[in-house]
Amino acid sequence: MTHELIDQHCHGCKVRAPYFDETHCLDRYEGHLQNALHQLKYQKRIAYAQGLADIWNTVMSKQLNEINADYLFPVPLSIEKLSLRGFNQSWELAKRIQCKSSIQKLSYILKRKHDPAPQAGSSLIARHSKIRDAFYVEQSALPLLQNKSVIIFDDVMTSGATLDEIARILKDNGVLRVMNWVLLRTNKSS
Repeated sequence: MTHELIDQHCHGCKVRAPYFDETHCLDRYEGHLQNALHQLKYQKRIAYAQGLADIWNTVMSKQLNEINADYLFPVPLSIEKLSLRGFNQSWELAKRIQCKSSIQKLSYILKRKHDPAPQAGSSLIARHSKIRDAFYVEQSALPLLQNKSVIIFDDVMTSGATLDEIARILKDNGVLRVMNWVLLRTNKSS
C-alpha cells in the first residue's frame, strides 16, 4: 500500500474513478487503533469515541482545518441496525471531531434502508452490488444540499463501496463535492 500513499490513489480508484472526490484516513485498520474501535463498536464502550476523536483531532485537524465544506454527515445505520447496536459509531466519532465551525454536523439527512446481509467478508463486486440504492436523502433536506460540499465520516473503509454509493446518491441529489473522512482503512479491497 505504500505506493498508494505516494500516488495518492488506490488501485481501485485508478481503474474506476469513484463518485467521491477525496478521502482522508487516520490510520490502517490493522494498527493500534483497531482494538479501541472494536471496544466502541462491539462492546458498546462509548467512552472510546472520545479517545479516538482526540487522536483524530491531534493528528488530522491541522491537515483538514482548511477544508471548506458545508456539512458533515456520518455514514448512517439502518433503523434495525441502530436499534440493535443502540448508537451509530460513526456519529459518535463525527460529533466529537474538530472541524471549521462553519461546517454543520447533521446526523439525520442521510438515511439507510435495511439490509439484513452484513458486508464483512464480501468480495468487492458483492459489496458494490449489496450497497446499490441502500441510501437515500431525507426529502425535506434536498433544498439544503443543492451546490454544496459534504464530508462523509465513517469508522472503517474497506472496499470504498459504501462511501462511493453515498457519494453517488448525494451527487444525484445536487451535491457538488463529496469528501470522506475515515478513521481506519483496511489494507485489502478484494
